[in-house]
Amino acid sequence: MANGIDGCMTRKPWELPFLAEPEEVAALRRVVRLHLRLWGLSDVADAAEICVSELAANVIRHVGAGTPSTLVVEMNGTRLRLGLRDPDTRELPRGMSVGLDAETGRGLALVEAVSDRWGVILGADSKLVWCDLATQLASPNGHVDQPWVTRSEACLTLYGAGAATMDRAQGRAGFAVQQETAIALIADLLHWLCAHGCDPDAALDRAQMRFESTVTAR
Repeated sequence: MANGIDGCMTRKPWELPFLAEPEEVAALRRVVRLHLRLWGLSDVADAAEICVSELAANVIRHVGAGTPSTLVVEMNGTRLRLGLRDPDTRELPRGMSVGLDAETGRGLALVEAVSDRWGVILGADSKLVWCDLATQLASPNGHVDQPWVTRSEACLTLYGAGAATMDRAQGRAGFAVQQETAIALIADLLHWLCAHGCDPDAALDRAQMRFESTVTAR
């Protein structure tokens, strides 16, 4: 993942080989959530975790525990594509309708419910079961179009151009308004950092260190 000079990012496809064991599913969910955070796509992380869990469970249930598999994560236009590759080309997954009280067979129904679409790509010696999740991206390498991100970028543009000014409000009431505005700006900037793949906690630590160094130097 790399940030471009225009503030956007390149979301390169990545793959993670693993053995399809029940104890591996939780780790897959954590990895996907972390990676989506780095991609600025935390808003689809919950749906992505569901899809990855159910696709992995499908391999364990129908192909067999311990099957060498590969998690595939990539962009398909502005959609997020998640896939699971396994070596069994004989048993193809099929959509199914099940009752609410059914204990099995609901995996692909859940995937179908939370995704835009899903399908299977057959290879010579493997198959890839994939699903696409809608995002709020305007372009594959853009960032999520959310109001706090737009506001923060407007502020950054003003700061960069040296055009941002602040008039001192008169009295305690004016100061209270300025204080709340400053807090709102900090929150928006944290959203901007998340949208561009940065860790807000690390950014806060760095900002605190810079603040303390400038206070000490006065």
